[in-house]
Amino acid sequence: MAVIDAITTHKTATIRNYNTQPRLIYKTVVGVNGPLVILNEVKFPQYNEIVHITLPDGTQRSGQVLEITRNKAVVQVFEGTSGIDAKNTICEFTGDILRTPVSEDMLGRIFNGSGKPIDRDFLDINGQPINPWSRIYPEEMIQTGISAIDVMNSIARGQVLHSA
Repeated sequence: MAVIDAITTHKTATIRNYNTQPRLIYKTVVGVNGPLVILNEVKFPQYNEIVHITLPDGTQRSGQVLEITRNKAVVQVFEGTSGIDAKNTICEFTGDILRTPVSEDMLGRIFNGSGKPIDRDFLDINGQPINPWSRIYPEEMIQTGISAIDVMNSIARGQVLHSA
């Protein structure tokens, strides 16, 4: 496929479904204001779309599109905007929104606002086991009247009996 044909196909796909694959990469940062980055000449950005931002030193950050006005997009950067250079910062629009997988394996874990685990490991949700030496010594024994149980397997008042 010739380069001209590829460009034509890409433009047609962009106009038809407002989504480009692969996503376009922009170097059109026109301003930084607090946690916000303003990009100019962006084609078909989507609300809440995730943006990958690469700084001139190679550091990667993520952001989300908050506002769209014609060909401008305002992106909120999650990790802060310090070090963002308007001329050399690269922004890639992913075409996807922020998603978090959900399963029972998440129970007991700690996550940040982006849904990434920050505990680095699974935590035990059962708590600490009871130290048998720190328990109160049983003093009130219950006599069942069956000598085998009373001698071999004594039962104390308040004791929990587990069935087999």
